[in-house]
Amino acid sequence: MELPHQESQSTHETRRLLVVAPQPFYEDRGTPIALRQVLEALSNLGHRVDLLSFPVGEDIDLPGLRIFRASNPFGVKSVPVGLSLRKLVLDASLVTALRRRLAREQYACIHALEEAAFPAAVLARVHGVPLLYDMQSCLPEQLFQHFVFRLPPIRWIVQALERWLLARSDLVVSSAGLAEYVRRASPNTAVREWRFSATVAEPDPKTAGAVRAGLGLSPDQPLVLYSGTFEEYQGLGELIRAIPLVRAVYPNAMFVLVGAESGTDVIEDIPAARPHLDSGALRLVERQPRPRLGAYHAAADVLVSPRAYGGNLPLKVFEYLAAGRPIVATDIPCHRTVLTEDRAVLVAPEAKALADGVLRVLRDPDGAARLAGAARQYAHEHLDWAAFVRGVGELYDDARHNAGRR
Repeated sequence: MELPHQESQSTHETRRLLVVAPQPFYEDRGTPIALRQVLEALSNLGHRVDLLSFPVGEDIDLPGLRIFRASNPFGVKSVPVGLSLRKLVLDASLVTALRRRLAREQYACIHALEEAAFPAAVLARVHGVPLLYDMQSCLPEQLFQHFVFRLPPIRWIVQALERWLLARSDLVVSSAGLAEYVRRASPNTAVREWRFSATVAEPDPKTAGAVRAGLGLSPDQPLVLYSGTFEEYQGLGELIRAIPLVRAVYPNAMFVLVGAESGTDVIEDIPAARPHLDSGALRLVERQPRPRLGAYHAAADVLVSPRAYGGNLPLKVFEYLAAGRPIVATDIPCHRTVLTEDRAVLVAPEAKALADGVLRVLRDPDGAARLAGAARQYAHEHLDWAAFVRGVGELYDDARHNAGRR
């Protein structure tokens, strides 16, 4: 999918930026959603950008953006979240494509996401290009979920490789909640945190009502909603175990999990889920396009983020804040980066605490309204699109400045 090569310019300001994403792009899920915001901001700023990504996903059309895709020798059609053989195969293909891209064009900066930053760190030095490492998640933390990576020698190697990468990055921009981790692991590395934009739209009772009607809910029936991936670290097992505790007080409460993907989800494998699926107390809804997701958030009486662990803040939390609905979230460090007691109910990551948090919201409509209003106000003040665009522009200036000091 190589486009005709264009002669590169002689200055950093006119050279293209290269963004390397080991992701299916575009898909409506975590990191690709975040990356799309970054690309839209760069387009708003007038930058010319080349995106190199997996050969899976939909193209998007933005001024100044060219999309290049790695080869697909095995015809991979989808890539699940997390480590998989398909991802490893496409990672190898992406490295080859990255070498080819850098041989053909000079870039002002390489912006590499997640594991793509490892080969990018080597090639950036070879080509004399600043490296911005986009740390959407903590790779060792992800890998340590697999038994083999918890073995002491391999664990040490993984942590050493991460320290090597952080030390060779001209700037690290991390998910909210990870900056302090970066500072501890590599004290001399410059780091900033993402604060992604979220659209604060006026509530639309009609669209929210349509969602509720589609779910078969009466106007006064409590709706507790989660949106996002169904990975183990999201804590959905504890949320499901909270269902009977909530329904003991509100027998008609419905729990809806939005984000199901056919063939990849494990909710039905949780023993506690089956009776609630059969009774209709628990509903699974397939992953929704991002514009449609806002209607689901607006329809909810409670938005929940039951995440069990993980240093990076889920992108959905920004969207929850903008929705202006009461939030119940686990009291873990990543949530604390943007959530406080005055704009969310923060609870322990266990079923009873989650149930108590949901019940607190349902029993106290006035308190729930105050939480929702404070969440919405935070989104107005801190998740503004114009501020996000300015921040994105500053990242590349910082990366180039730091590279000049090395």
